Amino acid sequence: MWSVDDIPDLTGRTAVVTGANSGIGFPTALELARPGARVIVASRDPDKGRAAVGRILERAPGAHAEFERLDLADLGSVRAFAEAIGSRLDALDLLVNNAGVGMIPRTTTADGFEMQLGTNHFGHFALTGLLMPLLLARPCPRVVTVASDAHKAGRLDFDDLELRQGYGRMSAYGRSKLANLLFAFELQRRAGARLLSVATHPGATATDIVKLGPLSGLLKTLMRVAMQPPEAGALPSLYAATSPEIRGGEFLGPKLKRPAISAAAGDEALARRLWTVSEELTGVQFPDLAATPRPRGAAE
Repeated sequence: MWSVDDIPDLTGRTAVVTGANSGIGFPTALELARPGARVIVASRDPDKGRAAVGRILERAPGAHAEFERLDLADLGSVRAFAEAIGSRLDALDLLVNNAGVGMIPRTTTADGFEMQLGTNHFGHFALTGLLMPLLLARPCPRVVTVASDAHKAGRLDFDDLELRQGYGRMSAYGRSKLANLLFAFELQRRAGARLLSVATHPGATATDIVKLGPLSGLLKTLMRVAMQPPEAGALPSLYAATSPEIRGGEFLGPKLKRPAISAAAGDEALARRLWTVSEELTGVQFPDLAATPRPRGAAE
């Protein structure tokens, strides 16, 4: 069974991990930093983000980790993050679209999107597009997008993306995870051999993605007993991010198996429409990936 001990030397590589201060994001960032990657810990909470950097440096002395603020529920913050990263990096090897919210009451982002779709999909879509020039400056960049088996409960109604006609916490979450899968697969189709785009499903993991309310203490205890720890949930993302065996367009789940996807997730016409709508609503236009020259050293 593949483990973090199989991650190759990552010296000279640079990675951005969203939501890296907690959940599966923290072990993802930690295990990328251990073998030498420069890791940007992206978090909306500066205190938690800087604390996560401190914990990484404690557990992996000599590692290179740094914090940059990112609120995926605010496209202004996404643009500011991309500008900050672009000002200090010439290239980016890896983007892990990990952060997310789940099963929350209906609310909206700073830009008026339904919060779960706005954070989990639109925020990451915009971030990936804005960071694409840095990714394409590397020979073999990777984009890993954390989806979920919950995508099977998702349905996309382009006439009601704000879910004003009916809102369910789980169905809204499933819709956002369906969008994650559609995006990951469509990115691979558009990029061809220019990059690897992989989607992952961590499995049932004890994290804080679900806000548990007044019974949070008891429920969190039950979750820790019934669910796998974040370190196990991070394995599909880490494998997708580092394994030489990975192929673009894959969907990796627990124990690195390939879970079945819904018919909607495999619908290429739906994916193209979502891509077009996402560009329109976020104002972020991706470059023509197929026409972008490959940097020297890229595999033919």
